[in-house]
Amino acid sequence: MSLEALIEYEQQQIGERQALPERYLGVSEDELDARISAARAALGDRLVILGHHYQRDEVFKYADHSGDSYNLARAAAAHTDAEFIVFCGVHFMAESADVLSAPHQRVFLPDLAAGCSMADMAAPDELERCWQELQAMGAADVVPVTYMNSAAAIKAFCGREGGVVCTSSNAEATFSWAWARGEQILFLPDEHLGRNTAYATGVPLEAMAVWDPQQPMGGLTRAQVATARIILWKGHCSVHTRFSVAQIEEVRRTEPGVRVIVHPECTWDVVRAADESGSTGAIIRQVRKSPVGSVWAIGTEIHLVNRLATELAPDRTVLTLDALGCLCSTMFRVSPNHLCWVLESLIAGDTPNQIVVPDEHKDWTRIALDRMLSIQ
Repeated sequence: MSLEALIEYEQQQIGERQALPERYLGVSEDELDARISAARAALGDRLVILGHHYQRDEVFKYADHSGDSYNLARAAAAHTDAEFIVFCGVHFMAESADVLSAPHQRVFLPDLAAGCSMADMAAPDELERCWQELQAMGAADVVPVTYMNSAAAIKAFCGREGGVVCTSSNAEATFSWAWARGEQILFLPDEHLGRNTAYATGVPLEAMAVWDPQQPMGGLTRAQVATARIILWKGHCSVHTRFSVAQIEEVRRTEPGVRVIVHPECTWDVVRAADESGSTGAIIRQVRKSPVGSVWAIGTEIHLVNRLATELAPDRTVLTLDALGCLCSTMFRVSPNHLCWVLESLIAGDTPNQIVVPDEHKDWTRIALDRMLSIQ
């Protein structure tokens, strides 16, 4: 499949928020709950629902398996008995589930408009141009590593060029894997995760360079490219970059003894000011195992923070760093109404919002994902 065809596929898969059939509008919470429960029972073992930790509670409660993107990728690969995989997350996650699932399985995203602004910051044509320009600048031994938060076309490129996919759970191990195979890493699309991870593995800031896809040659000189151990794509998470050092200072002032833990998608200064950083799964594990009476301020998506606060009260206090709440607005588009529509459609023999990665594209994407799953 040509690059142009892959770009067209990505554009077709993500659109504006979908208009639901009228019978799914204005439905009460109790009726939705009854209809979703009935649909799940009718589909039985033919169905598995995957729910990301950032999903809204009204949808998250129906998940058969929950987790961060890494654990849900494993669940998609392992859950081979279900005919239908309904992914309550965002588009790139559903794409990965389609790639990792068995041939007889089909993957559905309740709302096709549930995308990821970070993933949108790395386009396939921009990556192709970056790769060519890096080679022209003398970078001949580069391993491409893409974050899970990227389109299937980006993952396929990395698979084809000897690279790999990573999540925040295994980023450090993935970087070690990549440096064992090449002198330099090109990491995309989140510069903050890349910088924080590389620094944690011992790479100094002066050995990192930021590639701006909007600038000729990424805005870098040949010398800057030559001295970089890692080249970071200029991209970010709109949720995690809202957290600030000022917020950390304020919570330390108002909550003596508080421990601050943030996601590594946060900016460099925020991660340095926090007590700890870690993936979504790592944050959950750390807070759950903390001593009774602990007070935590967390820098990540608000639905996860609120869920932990409810679960662990009154033995531990869990707060968000951002008083206004950092919401993943695109994942929030997946509503109980959309979930009900998809499930009832499957019962009726319809297949709305099926996510299908083209076979030619799927092969290289699967290689990159399989490499990710093999790295501990």
